[in-house]
Amino acid sequence: MKELWIKKFKSFAEAEKADEKYYIAMGPTKRVETMQFLRETFLKFGGKAKNDGRKGLRRHITIVQQA
Repeated sequence: MKELWIKKFKSFAEAEKADEKYYIAMGPTKRVETMQFLRETFLKFGGKAKNDGRKGLRRHITIVQQA
């Protein structure tokens, strides 16, 4: 069974700061993997990006790999 955690915040600003800390602590490779997973899930459920987001992410990944 997958673990699920829920956190309650007093404001949206507080929640955004917590999200930022979480993703910064995650590490660059894991962030890219998470982004790819979310993108694939979005497209799997019939989501359509404005400009078919595939090209934009591909360019972004290329830039990350060059660094």
